[in-house]
Amino acid sequence: MNKAFVKESDQDDDEEAAALALAIPAGSKNYIRPEGYQRIKQELLQLIDVDRPEVVRIVHWAASNGDRSENGDYIYGKRRLREIDRRIRFLTKRMDSAAIVDPSVHHGSDQVFFGATVTYCNQLEETRTITIVGIDELDPLNGKISWVAPVARALTKAREGDVISFQAPHGVEELEILEVTYPAPAAD
Repeated sequence: MNKAFVKESDQDDDEEAAALALAIPAGSKNYIRPEGYQRIKQELLQLIDVDRPEVVRIVHWAASNGDRSENGDYIYGKRRLREIDRRIRFLTKRMDSAAIVDPSVHHGSDQVFFGATVTYCNQLEETRTITIVGIDELDPLNGKISWVAPVARALTKAREGDVISFQAPHGVEELEILEVTYPAPAAD
């Protein structure tokens, strides 16, 4: 049988399914802000419309050169094609399971929900500002934490001025919520 029609590994799909399942709690939706959904969609379109056709062109050219067993362009092109296809499947599943939530509907509220930007102070008087975002929008270095993170779960439904406590890795931590903001609704 031609190698092109043999699946490289069943483990790839298992790992992908495990990553998908680990990130989203059982029975929960894949909450995402509109801008996060748009980024996933742009990446998916880039892969489908630009990256994949280019790699297919390279693999086709490399295959036409003859012996494929030691043809680096062919071998690495096929590997890159599998990576692109795996990423396309992953992004498609993420988009299919996405529940788009516009945080601007809470504009002006002082209660913490998905999409809130929260400024809080801990017991050491350290002030920190975070935005509660979807799993696919996670960027801790820029203050974007996932809604499934322990601190985000503890903050959810609390209000400005509340003091909440949650189980942190180093023990119970108390946080005082100083400010809660949401983006302004887009003008139509």
